[in-house]
Amino acid sequence: MKKLLRNKWSWIGIGGVVLALALFALVQGQRSAAAQTPQTGDIVTAFVGDLAASATASGNIEAGQLPGLSLLRGGTVAEIYVAVGDSVTAGDPLLQLETAVLNRDVANAEQAVIIQETNLATLLEPATEADLAAAEANVASAAANLADLLDGPDPNDIAAAAADVRAAQADLNAAYARLSELTDGADANEIEAAQIELELAQTAATQAAEQHSTILVTDPEGFITQETLDTMELSARTAALQANAELQAAQETLDELRSGDPNSIAATQASVSLAAASLKTAELHLQQVQEGASNVQIAQAEATLASAAAALDRLVRGATDEQIAIAQAQLTQAQTNLARAAQNLANATLTAPYDGVITAVHVSIGEQANGVVVEMFNPTSLELVLDVDEVDISNIILDQKAVITLETWPDEAIEATVVSIAPRNTAVQGSGLVTYAVYLALGDTDLPIRVGMTANADLITAQRSDVLLVPNRAITPDRAAGKYYVTRADGQVVEVTIGLRDGENTQITSGLNAGDELVIETAVPVDELLPPGPGGGGPFSGN
Repeated sequence: MKKLLRNKWSWIGIGGVVLALALFALVQGQRSAAAQTPQTGDIVTAFVGDLAASATASGNIEAGQLPGLSLLRGGTVAEIYVAVGDSVTAGDPLLQLETAVLNRDVANAEQAVIIQETNLATLLEPATEADLAAAEANVASAAANLADLLDGPDPNDIAAAAADVRAAQADLNAAYARLSELTDGADANEIEAAQIELELAQTAATQAAEQHSTILVTDPEGFITQETLDTMELSARTAALQANAELQAAQETLDELRSGDPNSIAATQASVSLAAASLKTAELHLQQVQEGASNVQIAQAEATLASAAAALDRLVRGATDEQIAIAQAQLTQAQTNLARAAQNLANATLTAPYDGVITAVHVSIGEQANGVVVEMFNPTSLELVLDVDEVDISNIILDQKAVITLETWPDEAIEATVVSIAPRNTAVQGSGLVTYAVYLALGDTDLPIRVGMTANADLITAQRSDVLLVPNRAITPDRAAGKYYVTRADGQVVEVTIGLRDGENTQITSGLNAGDELVIETAVPVDELLPPGPGGGGPFSGN
């Protein structure tokens, strides 16, 4: 217990010594300050000199360039080219997304541009002689076809139709003849001849059916009109019917010769009926040809002629302004799509926006890239950011010079310049204080400054050269009247007008002359007694 008491009193004694030393240092400091600052009763002299008012504020060092980098599009990370600590140059690739789909989009867009360029070039090129000749031939053919229809039945068509009737009549006569011969016997030569006839009839029937099928699936175009197709179809159908009838007749003839079956008489009678039907069809066709074209056929021929003439006119006149404008718009859209696809491909690669050092990589290969993926830092882009009260912001202007010191190196002064003042204020919640961010660019320094360091800034707010100055303590203010006085060495009190001031001296604009001796009448600094306004108040007031 005694030992504990002795220790306690020992610590108290040491504390007393430390406190005494601190008090001694404080008194010495006050004496030193008093020795440098004019005191009450001292005599001072008004003099001509230079004056610079400054404003003091504190802030933190920040990176002047955006440290967090994001991609302009999302996607899966395919490649990462950097690691923490790597130094990069502006434009160096940092990270890349998968680009297979993007490359395909670019290729498709390029092909679309080529197509639209070709379409526009085709519109702008004049028609070739071959194109014009073909178009003129189409017009001539359509006109001739219409003229034929309007002129009435063609003798050649009538003759052809009449020939079909005669052929059908001959077929019917042949059928009757075969029917009359069924009762006659047949020898080997007759059977062989009937076999050959059957094979020929089979070939003819097959060819007629194929020709008829081909015509049925043919569309009118070029030199072939619908009317021509109708005529060809009727002729082919008739030929097919006739060929089938002949085939059946040949089969029946052969069967009859081989078997001598009485039932073949019925089959032959059927062939006679078929031949009679073919004859009726041929007679109907002959009647249609003799009557001439119908109104529907004439209308179709007129439409074909109008279409051919319009096509020829387009070739002669070339593309219209509207067609060219549409083609140009389509080309422009294709080029825009290509530019967009190329930009999307470019956006899949993150590049360094400035020279710097990589400080963080937040993704890995195979992950989805969202938000900030890489962080980097540029040591040469550091700036000091001050929060300036709204009542003082009017004293800050762009390019204003300043001198800053860092808490880490308080004895090292660095030149700085105001480079930006935030256009929008920042409200400090809960305090009612409204401030504006003021950005200062740092001058050259060898100090290893880092982001986040605290700094103090002295900004030069005003300067005066060759002006009359007196120490601040030589001025006695009358706050109620807004006037200022000095006391001469002879005891006379003189009213003066003041101007700019700094922490030591005040500019006298009237009431004194250089060399006037004054007595320090007050121990209160003038900057503490002056009312707010151009001469006082606020950290940026010029004190």
